[in-house]
Amino acid sequence: MSLLHRIALTYIKNIGPTLAKSMLAYFGDAQSVFNATETKLLKVPGIGAKTIAQLDFDEALEKAALELKFVEQNNINVVFYTDAAYPKRLKNCADSPVLLFSKGNTNFNNQRIISIVGTRNATDYGKQLCHQLIEELQPYGVLVVSGLAHGIDVAAHKKLMCRQ
Repeated sequence: MSLLHRIALTYIKNIGPTLAKSMLAYFGDAQSVFNATETKLLKVPGIGAKTIAQLDFDEALEKAALELKFVEQNNINVVFYTDAAYPKRLKNCADSPVLLFSKGNTNFNNQRIISIVGTRNATDYGKQLCHQLIEELQPYGVLVVSGLAHGIDVAAHKKLMCRQ
């Protein structure tokens, strides 16, 4: 399956993870979704004429091409929801993301996972506490997960990168 089309699937306006998975189940793969006729798209549960009228596959593919270039240039791992590496815990969620992006050695099915969520306007004290937490957890092989928002999320990952 084309990585470009997998990424593009996430850029289709008004199509979230649940509808994207329905489309994939109906068509078999992401590239077939982009080659589907309007008549066939209407057969996908949850897709109606109003949704189809707003679809812009060309725009989604253009954005995906830029994303793919970035992914390749920065050695970023992309995990699709049908891949064996996709987190087992997320497979139980109907609206789980279709794609996950990661960098480094990542085992999404690690037994020890911590989510770092914090303010975008982190204070020096907050960053210091975050660094201390990460440092104390590292010997235990804990996977750090975040949305990579600027602030505490980034501080956590920067601390991890310094330790590797």
